[in-house]
Amino acid sequence: MRKGLITIMMMLAASLFAVAQKYALVDMEYILKNIPDYEMMNEQLDAVSKKWGEEVKKLQFDAETMYKKYQSDLVYLSAAQKKEREDAIVKKEQEATELQTKYFGPEGELYKKRNELMKPIQDEIWNAIKEIAKNNNFYLVLDRATSGIIYANPGIDISDSVLKKLGYAH
Repeated sequence: MRKGLITIMMMLAASLFAVAQKYALVDMEYILKNIPDYEMMNEQLDAVSKKWGEEVKKLQFDAETMYKKYQSDLVYLSAAQKKEREDAIVKKEQEATELQTKYFGPEGELYKKRNELMKPIQDEIWNAIKEIAKNNNFYLVLDRATSGIIYANPGIDISDSVLKKLGYAH
């Protein structure tokens, strides 16, 4: 009986503690869509990505063209010429693969450029969220866009406050 009473009291105390906490939501997608610098950054990245993609495609096309020419000339080539052409094709394919990895790999130029351009925006948003959370005594701020929340009271969404704090009043 005494154990049950203690358990009930502990559960009651825990629930009161949980109710006393203040939570807030932000929608990072919404915030980012309303920051012009973010849209400009995406346009810059798209342009660079397209340019680099065209460079990679050109090398791949060149390798493919070399291979087709090799196929059509195959009957006329000596063993040494075949080996030379095969090596040239392999080298061109490797160049394309290396360039693709350099630009688009996990630690590639596009990744570095995205981080370089995004860091100031992320820092600005983080500082605004942190200040709003401290000023309003929020215990926890969740990102509505990525947390998988099915329902949330719109009254606790501070996305507009973050945009206002950043100077992008909507």
